[in-house]
Amino acid sequence: MSSSPPSPGATARWLKEAAFRRGFELAGITTPDPPPHLDVYAAWLEAGRHGEMGYLATGRARATRADPRLLLPECRSLLVLAANTTPLPEARRSSARVAAYARGEDYHQTLATRARGLLDELRSFVGAEFAGRVYTDTGPLLERELAQRAGLGWIGRNTCLIHPRHGSMFLLVEVLLGLDLPPDEPFAADRCGACRRCLDACPTACILPDRTLDATRCISYWTIEARGSIPAALRERVGDWLFGCDVCQDVCAWNARFGQPTPDPAFAARPILAAPDPADWLALSQEAFSARLRGSPLKRARRAGLARNAAVVAGNLRRPGDVPALGEALLADPSPLVRAHAAWGLGRVGGQQAHRWLRRALTLEPEADVRLEIDAALAGLPERPA
Repeated sequence: MSSSPPSPGATARWLKEAAFRRGFELAGITTPDPPPHLDVYAAWLEAGRHGEMGYLATGRARATRADPRLLLPECRSLLVLAANTTPLPEARRSSARVAAYARGEDYHQTLATRARGLLDELRSFVGAEFAGRVYTDTGPLLERELAQRAGLGWIGRNTCLIHPRHGSMFLLVEVLLGLDLPPDEPFAADRCGACRRCLDACPTACILPDRTLDATRCISYWTIEARGSIPAALRERVGDWLFGCDVCQDVCAWNARFGQPTPDPAFAARPILAAPDPADWLALSQEAFSARLRGSPLKRARRAGLARNAAVVAGNLRRPGDVPALGEALLADPSPLVRAHAAWGLGRVGGQQAHRWLRRALTLEPEADVRLEIDAALAGLPERPA
């Protein structure tokens, strides 16, 4: 005589415990019903706050964010998982920085593999086949809204999901399930209170009052998603961020009090990303870029994007030792984007050597936009620098 299948409640409890065994720190269940703040998202798009990320505004993307069942018609429950990416405390160095979540392996692959394994394990537990689909920042879902509704925390003033005992340094995963499972209670409380640390600390003032952010002013957007020139008015504010930005999370009181460094080896910093040297990243060929960043989230920015970012960081660090790398990039990089930002970096570092590189490049540069950057850099330097 065959045993009866587990009850929905027993299945939900088992599923969360299995998720914890696979390295996820939080797990909650919600329904595939429309998220409650679709109007905020729609207004954000209409205002153009998404910048060049046109894929967010397509009709299909809007529709599926309103109804996850368009991604999986059989979906009856939605499991939301969170993986901790809090880094170990470290001394500040005169080098570039990479956002904590991106210093190790590519989470798209790592977390998706774990979640798919969990899905297979769940099918064995219930003793039946059912439809399922996994997303890790790869599909048109309002992740933080779903996580809040699954009881994993509230959406903080810094726009991140915050858990009251773990902080906000998480990556989210969604598993759409063709199973009826009891949903968790939404996290209803807003525990940011009157705190404004994130707003006051944001270098570009990109965090908006409605708990969204203006991507067109965000350091993460410009160092990861944007393919063009970083606006001159924002370059100094990029500071030492080579890829991404953690400022609004670093200053969050919930992270300071409750954030615990992740023991997950997948998010341990690769040696080359623990304290990256901008001069080193300026000199990378496409082949070296591909080899060095195999299996890394940094590939998202592409070689020219990271070299562009490295030029800006070098300019902001103002180390004379970076001038040769900036000069070589200005003269020899195949990308006009990189050459233009290298000119800006040389103008920021200044000095006689930078002046010579800029003067030499002005006579050789074929691109008008790059020459304008060289002219602007020279205009900010003394005619005969010391």
